[in-house]
Amino acid sequence: MKERIRRIDLTRDFEKHREEYLAAIAKVCGETAFSGGKYADAFDREFAASVGSRYACGVNNGTSALHLAMLALGVGPGDEVIVPANTYIATAWGVTYTGAVPVFADCCADTWEIDPLSVEERITERTRGIIGVHLYGQPFAYNRIREIADRHGLFVVEDCAQAHGARYEGRNVGTLGEMGCFSFYPGKNLYAFGEGGSVTCDKEEYFRHICRLKNQGCDVRYYHDEVGYNMRLEGIQGAVLSVSLKYLPQWTARRREIGRRYQREIRNPLLAMQAHPDNTEPVYHLFVVTVTDREDFMQYMENENVECNMHYPVPCHLQKAYACLGYGPGDCPNAEYLAAHCVTLPLFPEMREDEVDRVIALCNAYGRQR
Repeated sequence: MKERIRRIDLTRDFEKHREEYLAAIAKVCGETAFSGGKYADAFDREFAASVGSRYACGVNNGTSALHLAMLALGVGPGDEVIVPANTYIATAWGVTYTGAVPVFADCCADTWEIDPLSVEERITERTRGIIGVHLYGQPFAYNRIREIADRHGLFVVEDCAQAHGARYEGRNVGTLGEMGCFSFYPGKNLYAFGEGGSVTCDKEEYFRHICRLKNQGCDVRYYHDEVGYNMRLEGIQGAVLSVSLKYLPQWTARRREIGRRYQREIRNPLLAMQAHPDNTEPVYHLFVVTVTDREDFMQYMENENVECNMHYPVPCHLQKAYACLGYGPGDCPNAEYLAAHCVTLPLFPEMREDEVDRVIALCNAYGRQR
Protein backbone atom coordinates (compact mmCIF):
# COMPACT_ATOMS: atom_id res chain seq x y z
CA MET A 1 0.00 0.00 0.00
CA LYS A 2 1.35 3.42 -0.96
CA GLU A 3 1.84 6.03 1.78
CA ARG A 4 -1.38 7.92 2.43
CA ILE A 5 -1.60 11.50 1.23
CA ARG A 6 -3.90 13.44 3.52
CA ARG A 7 -6.00 16.34 2.23
CA ILE A 8 -4.25 18.48 4.86
CA ASP A 9 -1.72 17.49 7.53
CA LEU A 10 -1.22 20.02 10.33
CA THR A 11 1.15 17.77 12.25
CA ARG A 12 4.01 18.62 9.89
CA ASP A 13 3.89 22.31 10.72
CA PHE A 14 3.62 21.62 14.45
CA GLU A 15 6.59 19.28 14.46
CA LYS A 16 8.69 21.73 12.47
CA HIS A 17 7.96 24.67 14.81
CA ARG A 18 7.17 22.74 17.99
CA GLU A 19 9.65 24.58 20.22
CA GLU A 20 8.47 28.04 19.14
CA TYR A 21 4.81 27.17 19.63
CA LEU A 22 5.32 25.60 23.04
CA ALA A 23 7.54 28.47 24.20
CA ALA A 24 4.85 30.98 23.20
CA ILE A 25 2.17 29.01 25.03
CA ALA A 26 4.40 28.72 28.12
CA LYS A 27 4.83 32.51 28.24
CA VAL A 28 1.07 33.03 28.28
CA CYS A 29 0.66 30.37 30.96
CA GLY A 30 3.46 31.90 33.02
CA GLU A 31 1.64 35.22 33.07
CA THR A 32 -1.88 33.68 33.12
CA ALA A 33 -2.83 36.11 30.33
CA PHE A 34 -5.54 33.79 29.09
CA SER A 35 -8.58 35.87 28.06
CA GLY A 36 -7.70 38.73 25.76
CA GLY A 37 -4.72 40.55 27.25
CA LYS A 38 -1.27 41.50 26.03
CA TYR A 39 -0.66 38.53 23.73
CA ALA A 40 -4.01 38.85 21.99
CA ASP A 41 -3.47 42.62 21.69
CA ALA A 42 0.02 42.13 20.29
CA PHE A 43 -1.30 39.81 17.61
CA ASP A 44 -4.00 42.36 16.69
CA ARG A 45 -1.30 44.94 15.98
CA GLU A 46 0.83 42.47 14.02
CA PHE A 47 -2.09 41.21 11.99
CA ALA A 48 -3.29 44.71 11.10
CA ALA A 49 0.21 45.53 9.89
CA SER A 50 0.39 42.37 7.79
CA VAL A 51 -3.00 43.02 6.18
CA GLY A 52 -2.37 46.73 5.73
CA SER A 53 -5.43 47.87 7.65
CA ARG A 54 -5.46 50.52 10.35
CA TYR A 55 -7.13 48.20 12.86
CA ALA A 56 -7.60 44.51 13.58
CA CYS A 57 -9.86 43.33 16.38
CA GLY A 58 -9.31 39.72 17.43
CA VAL A 59 -12.37 37.66 18.33
CA ASN A 60 -13.11 34.07 19.30
CA ASN A 61 -13.84 32.77 15.78
CA GLY A 62 -14.63 33.78 12.21
CA THR A 63 -18.38 33.38 12.69
CA SER A 64 -18.30 35.95 15.48
CA ALA A 65 -16.25 38.25 13.25
CA LEU A 66 -19.08 38.27 10.71
CA HIS A 67 -21.75 38.66 13.39
CA LEU A 68 -20.04 41.60 15.06
CA ALA A 69 -19.29 43.28 11.72
CA MET A 70 -23.01 43.20 10.92
CA LEU A 71 -23.88 44.67 14.33
CA ALA A 72 -21.28 47.41 13.95
CA LEU A 73 -22.88 48.33 10.62
CA GLY A 74 -26.29 48.59 12.26
CA VAL A 75 -27.83 45.51 10.62
CA GLY A 76 -30.90 44.17 12.41
CA PRO A 77 -34.47 42.91 12.12
CA GLY A 78 -36.19 43.92 8.88
CA ASP A 79 -32.90 44.22 6.98
CA GLU A 80 -31.55 42.05 4.20
CA VAL A 81 -27.92 41.33 3.35
CA ILE A 82 -26.94 39.59 0.11
CA VAL A 83 -24.53 36.67 0.52
CA PRO A 84 -23.30 34.00 -1.90
CA ALA A 85 -25.08 30.65 -1.97
CA ASN A 86 -21.82 28.74 -2.34
CA THR A 87 -19.92 29.42 0.85
CA TYR A 88 -19.57 27.93 4.28
CA ILE A 89 -22.78 28.49 6.21
CA ALA A 90 -21.11 30.87 8.71
CA THR A 91 -21.26 33.67 6.14
CA ALA A 92 -25.05 33.55 6.39
CA TRP A 93 -25.08 33.00 10.17
CA GLY A 94 -23.44 36.39 10.67
CA VAL A 95 -26.52 38.01 9.11
CA THR A 96 -29.10 35.74 10.74
CA TYR A 97 -27.76 36.28 14.27
CA THR A 98 -28.67 39.98 14.04
CA GLY A 99 -32.28 39.18 13.17
CA ALA A 100 -31.76 40.19 9.53
CA VAL A 101 -32.36 37.94 6.52
CA PRO A 102 -29.59 36.57 4.29
CA VAL A 103 -30.52 36.77 0.60
CA PHE A 104 -28.63 34.21 -1.45
CA ALA A 105 -27.00 35.14 -4.76
CA ASP A 106 -25.63 32.72 -7.31
CA CYS A 107 -21.98 32.36 -8.24
CA CYS A 108 -20.22 32.92 -11.56
CA ALA A 109 -19.79 29.76 -13.61
CA ASP A 110 -16.03 30.26 -14.03
CA THR A 111 -14.60 31.84 -10.88
CA TRP A 112 -17.26 30.34 -8.56
CA GLU A 113 -17.35 33.69 -6.76
CA ILE A 114 -20.43 35.80 -6.05
CA ASP A 115 -22.06 36.87 -9.33
CA PRO A 116 -22.59 40.65 -9.67
CA LEU A 117 -25.56 40.10 -12.00
CA SER A 118 -27.24 37.84 -9.46
CA VAL A 119 -26.54 40.39 -6.72
CA GLU A 120 -28.18 43.17 -8.72
CA GLU A 121 -31.30 41.06 -9.24
CA ARG A 122 -31.74 40.50 -5.51
CA ILE A 123 -31.57 44.09 -4.25
CA THR A 124 -34.76 45.36 -2.62
CA GLU A 125 -35.70 48.37 -0.52
CA ARG A 126 -34.68 46.33 2.54
CA THR A 127 -31.16 45.53 1.34
CA ARG A 128 -28.46 47.00 3.59
CA GLY A 129 -25.32 45.45 2.20
CA ILE A 130 -23.39 42.67 0.48
CA ILE A 131 -20.99 40.10 1.89
CA GLY A 132 -18.56 38.83 -0.72
CA VAL A 133 -16.52 35.71 0.02
CA HIS A 134 -13.00 35.22 -1.30
CA LEU A 135 -13.85 31.57 -1.82
CA TYR A 136 -11.04 28.99 -1.69
CA GLY A 137 -8.56 31.88 -1.45
CA GLN A 138 -9.59 33.48 -4.76
CA PRO A 139 -10.69 37.15 -4.44
CA PHE A 140 -14.16 37.93 -5.73
CA ALA A 141 -14.79 40.67 -8.32
CA TYR A 142 -14.67 43.47 -5.76
CA ASN A 143 -14.81 46.44 -8.14
CA ARG A 144 -18.00 45.22 -9.78
CA ILE A 145 -19.62 44.52 -6.40
CA ARG A 146 -18.46 47.90 -5.08
CA GLU A 147 -19.97 49.71 -8.05
CA ILE A 148 -23.33 48.04 -7.45
CA ALA A 149 -23.13 48.76 -3.72
CA ASP A 150 -22.28 52.44 -4.22
CA ARG A 151 -25.09 52.87 -6.72
CA HIS A 152 -27.60 51.52 -4.20
CA GLY A 153 -26.07 52.96 -1.01
CA LEU A 154 -24.97 49.59 0.38
CA PHE A 155 -21.98 48.42 2.41
CA VAL A 156 -19.56 45.69 1.28
CA VAL A 157 -18.02 43.34 3.83
CA GLU A 158 -15.34 40.85 2.82
CA ASP A 159 -15.42 37.31 4.15
CA CYS A 160 -11.67 36.61 4.12
CA ALA A 161 -11.81 33.36 6.11
CA GLN A 162 -10.04 31.45 3.32
CA ALA A 163 -7.90 34.19 1.85
CA HIS A 164 -5.18 35.41 4.23
CA GLY A 165 -2.60 37.13 2.03
CA ALA A 166 -4.64 37.13 -1.19
CA ARG A 167 -4.54 40.29 -3.29
CA TYR A 168 -6.98 42.04 -5.58
CA GLU A 169 -5.48 44.55 -8.03
CA GLY A 170 -2.43 44.81 -5.81
CA ARG A 171 -4.36 45.34 -2.56
CA ASN A 172 -4.59 42.83 0.26
CA VAL A 173 -8.01 41.38 0.92
CA GLY A 174 -9.34 42.73 4.19
CA THR A 175 -8.60 46.31 3.08
CA LEU A 176 -11.16 46.60 0.28
CA GLY A 177 -14.61 46.83 1.87
CA GLU A 178 -15.92 48.47 5.02
CA MET A 179 -14.57 45.52 7.00
CA GLY A 180 -12.78 42.23 6.44
CA CYS A 181 -13.68 39.15 8.49
CA PHE A 182 -11.04 36.46 9.03
CA SER A 183 -11.07 33.01 10.56
CA PHE A 184 -8.12 31.25 12.19
CA TYR A 185 -9.82 27.87 12.44
CA PRO A 186 -7.34 24.97 12.20
CA GLY A 187 -6.66 24.30 8.54
CA LYS A 188 -6.94 27.93 7.45
CA ASN A 189 -3.90 29.48 5.78
CA LEU A 190 -3.18 31.17 9.12
CA TYR A 191 -4.54 29.06 11.96
CA ALA A 192 -4.84 28.90 15.72
CA PHE A 193 -4.56 25.88 18.00
CA GLY A 194 -8.31 26.00 18.47
CA GLU A 195 -10.60 28.84 17.46
CA GLY A 196 -9.92 32.44 16.52
CA GLY A 197 -10.97 35.25 14.20
CA SER A 198 -10.44 38.92 13.44
CA VAL A 199 -12.18 41.94 11.95
CA THR A 200 -10.03 44.40 10.01
CA CYS A 201 -11.04 47.96 9.16
CA ASP A 202 -9.75 51.50 8.77
CA LYS A 203 -12.60 53.27 10.55
CA GLU A 204 -12.05 53.83 14.28
CA GLU A 205 -15.80 53.86 14.90
CA TYR A 206 -16.16 50.27 13.69
CA PHE A 207 -13.09 49.10 15.57
CA ARG A 208 -14.18 50.60 18.89
CA HIS A 209 -17.69 49.25 18.51
CA ILE A 210 -16.51 45.71 17.81
CA CYS A 211 -14.06 45.86 20.71
CA ARG A 212 -16.94 46.85 22.99
CA LEU A 213 -19.33 44.23 21.65
CA LYS A 214 -16.85 41.35 22.02
CA ASN A 215 -16.06 42.41 25.60
CA GLN A 216 -19.52 42.16 27.20
CA GLY A 217 -20.53 45.60 25.92
CA CYS A 218 -17.85 47.32 28.04
CA ASP A 219 -15.40 50.11 27.35
CA VAL A 220 -14.74 50.31 31.09
CA ARG A 221 -14.93 47.13 33.15
CA TYR A 222 -18.28 46.56 34.87
CA TYR A 223 -19.91 49.45 32.96
CA HIS A 224 -21.99 47.90 30.19
CA ASP A 225 -23.03 50.46 27.60
CA GLU A 226 -24.95 48.02 25.40
CA VAL A 227 -25.81 44.35 25.23
CA GLY A 228 -22.52 42.63 24.51
CA TYR A 229 -20.98 39.22 23.99
CA ASN A 230 -18.14 37.13 25.35
CA MET A 231 -16.15 36.86 22.11
CA ARG A 232 -12.59 37.77 23.03
CA LEU A 233 -9.59 36.14 21.38
CA GLU A 234 -7.79 33.94 23.91
CA GLY A 235 -4.27 34.85 24.92
CA ILE A 236 -2.85 31.45 24.00
CA GLN A 237 -4.35 31.71 20.52
CA GLY A 238 -2.93 35.21 20.11
CA ALA A 239 0.54 33.96 21.04
CA VAL A 240 0.31 30.96 18.71
CA LEU A 241 -0.93 33.17 15.87
CA SER A 242 1.97 35.57 16.38
CA VAL A 243 4.34 32.66 15.80
CA SER A 244 2.42 31.44 12.75
CA LEU A 245 2.12 34.90 11.23
CA LYS A 246 5.90 35.01 10.75
CA TYR A 247 5.65 32.01 8.45
CA LEU A 248 2.54 33.03 6.51
CA PRO A 249 4.49 34.53 3.55
CA GLN A 250 6.51 31.32 3.26
CA TRP A 251 3.40 29.14 3.50
CA THR A 252 1.59 31.32 0.94
CA ALA A 253 4.46 31.03 -1.52
CA ARG A 254 4.41 27.25 -1.21
CA ARG A 255 0.61 27.09 -1.61
CA ARG A 256 0.91 29.13 -4.78
CA GLU A 257 3.67 26.91 -6.08
CA ILE A 258 1.53 23.78 -5.59
CA GLY A 259 -1.67 25.41 -6.84
CA ARG A 260 0.00 26.67 -10.01
CA ARG A 261 1.47 23.25 -10.67
CA TYR A 262 -2.01 21.73 -10.40
CA GLN A 263 -3.34 24.36 -12.79
CA ARG A 264 -0.57 23.79 -15.35
CA GLU A 265 -0.11 20.07 -15.12
CA ILE A 266 -3.56 18.58 -14.50
CA ARG A 267 -4.78 18.22 -18.07
CA ASN A 268 -7.63 15.76 -17.72
CA PRO A 269 -10.72 17.13 -19.52
CA LEU A 270 -12.90 15.29 -16.97
CA LEU A 271 -11.75 17.74 -14.28
CA ALA A 272 -12.68 21.44 -14.33
CA MET A 273 -10.91 24.07 -12.22
CA GLN A 274 -11.69 27.47 -10.75
CA ALA A 275 -10.75 30.46 -12.93
CA HIS A 276 -8.25 32.98 -11.55
CA PRO A 277 -8.54 36.42 -13.23
CA ASP A 278 -5.28 38.23 -14.02
CA ASN A 279 -6.05 41.09 -11.61
CA THR A 280 -6.02 38.73 -8.62
CA GLU A 281 -3.40 36.83 -6.64
CA PRO A 282 -5.08 33.82 -5.04
CA VAL A 283 -3.62 31.91 -2.09
CA TYR A 284 -5.05 28.43 -2.80
CA HIS A 285 -6.60 27.77 0.58
CA LEU A 286 -8.45 24.93 -1.13
CA PHE A 287 -7.87 23.46 -4.56
CA VAL A 288 -11.30 22.43 -5.76
CA VAL A 289 -12.15 20.70 -9.01
CA THR A 290 -15.48 19.62 -10.43
CA VAL A 291 -16.06 16.21 -11.93
CA THR A 292 -19.20 14.70 -13.44
CA ASP A 293 -19.17 11.57 -11.26
CA ARG A 294 -17.87 12.82 -7.93
CA GLU A 295 -18.39 9.57 -6.04
CA ASP A 296 -16.49 7.61 -8.67
CA PHE A 297 -13.54 10.05 -8.65
CA MET A 298 -13.33 10.17 -4.86
CA GLN A 299 -13.44 6.38 -4.62
CA TYR A 300 -10.72 6.18 -7.29
CA MET A 301 -8.51 8.52 -5.25
CA GLU A 302 -9.29 6.67 -2.02
CA ASN A 303 -8.32 3.38 -3.66
CA GLU A 304 -4.95 5.05 -4.35
CA ASN A 305 -4.75 6.09 -0.68
CA VAL A 306 -5.26 9.79 -1.41
CA GLU A 307 -7.71 11.69 0.78
CA CYS A 308 -10.10 14.18 -0.86
CA ASN A 309 -12.95 16.21 0.65
CA MET A 310 -16.02 18.15 -0.50
CA HIS A 311 -16.34 21.93 0.00
CA TYR A 312 -19.35 22.31 0.06
CA PRO A 313 -21.85 19.57 -0.90
CA VAL A 314 -25.02 21.54 -0.04
CA PRO A 315 -25.37 25.21 -1.05
CA CYS A 316 -26.58 27.59 1.65
CA HIS A 317 -29.96 28.35 0.07
CA LEU A 318 -30.88 24.64 0.11
CA GLN A 319 -29.83 24.00 3.70
CA LYS A 320 -32.63 22.78 5.98
CA ALA A 321 -31.88 25.63 8.40
CA TYR A 322 -33.00 28.11 5.72
CA ALA A 323 -36.00 26.19 4.40
CA CYS A 324 -38.18 28.93 5.89
CA LEU A 325 -36.86 31.35 3.26
CA GLY A 326 -38.52 29.39 0.48
CA TYR A 327 -35.61 28.68 -1.86
CA GLY A 328 -35.71 25.62 -4.08
CA PRO A 329 -33.61 23.78 -6.64
CA GLY A 330 -32.86 25.96 -9.63
CA ASP A 331 -32.73 29.25 -7.73
CA CYS A 332 -28.90 29.36 -7.83
CA PRO A 333 -27.99 26.92 -10.61
CA ASN A 334 -24.25 27.54 -10.74
CA ALA A 335 -23.89 27.11 -6.98
CA GLU A 336 -26.00 23.96 -7.15
CA TYR A 337 -23.83 22.48 -9.90
CA LEU A 338 -20.68 23.24 -7.93
CA ALA A 339 -22.14 21.69 -4.77
CA ALA A 340 -23.07 18.50 -6.63
CA HIS A 341 -19.72 18.06 -8.38
CA CYS A 342 -17.00 19.60 -6.16
CA VAL A 343 -13.96 17.67 -4.93
CA THR A 344 -11.09 19.17 -2.93
CA LEU A 345 -7.61 17.84 -3.70
CA PRO A 346 -4.77 17.65 -1.17
CA LEU A 347 -2.91 20.95 -0.83
CA PHE A 348 -0.97 22.26 2.16
CA PRO A 349 2.40 24.00 2.48
CA GLU A 350 4.28 21.00 3.83
CA MET A 351 3.36 18.70 0.92
CA ARG A 352 6.42 17.04 -0.57
CA GLU A 353 7.13 17.22 -4.28
CA ASP A 354 6.63 13.47 -4.69
CA GLU A 355 3.16 13.84 -3.15
CA VAL A 356 2.28 16.69 -5.50
CA ASP A 357 3.58 14.61 -8.43
CA ARG A 358 1.41 11.70 -7.35
CA VAL A 359 -1.78 13.76 -7.08
CA ILE A 360 -1.18 15.24 -10.54
CA ALA A 361 -0.46 11.85 -12.08
CA LEU A 362 -3.57 10.30 -10.53
CA CYS A 363 -5.78 13.17 -11.70
CA ASN A 364 -4.46 12.83 -15.22
CA ALA A 365 -4.92 9.04 -15.20
CA TYR A 366 -8.52 9.19 -14.00
CA GLY A 367 -10.95 7.81 -16.57
CA ARG A 368 -8.22 5.98 -18.43
CA GLN A 369 -7.92 3.19 -15.90
CA ARG A 370 -10.90 1.33 -17.35
